Amino acid sequence: MELLTNRSKLVTNKQMTFAEKLYIPAILGGLRITIRHFFKKKVTVCYPEEKREHSKIFRGRHVLKRDDLGRENCTACGLCAIACPAEAITIVAEERKKGEEHLYREEKYAAEYNINMLRCIFCGLCEEACPKDAIYLTDRISLSNYERNQFLYTKEMLVEGSEGNERINIDARRTGIRDGAM
Repeated sequence: MELLTNRSKLVTNKQMTFAEKLYIPAILGGLRITIRHFFKKKVTVCYPEEKREHSKIFRGRHVLKRDDLGRENCTACGLCAIACPAEAITIVAEERKKGEEHLYREEKYAAEYNINMLRCIFCGLCEEACPKDAIYLTDRISLSNYERNQFLYTKEMLVEGSEGNERINIDARRTGIRDGAM
């Protein structure tokens, strides 16, 4: 019979020696690996006491930005929802009423803006698709929870505050994307 390949090996049923039956060489090999890793530098970070350094283009928690006058940038155009490959964003649009000019920039605004964070893959396509620079992924880490409904982020959770100390600085993120630093 001719072999199909020249890499085939003949398999034999070799009997184990007494030392191999005790598994002493295998145990000593495992202990050697354990002791070698025991003296290496630790890579674990004790979060929240220690914070790890992230890159400039780290994509973390979402935020809906406001302009300098405190009005919401989002005009509920729906481009972020269309661009989202995970279909995590849902928007309900409404018309602006008289007297709400100080709240919304345009005639149309997002009455409801929801992101299902269990579906979100933090790809950043939503912020690239937004023509009004309304949504950004910040350098903040998303929080962990034990219940599914805690991962449904509503508009109230996403919109940044209008006060100066509540504003989220996204300048590093904005320059990193626009300059092509990815």
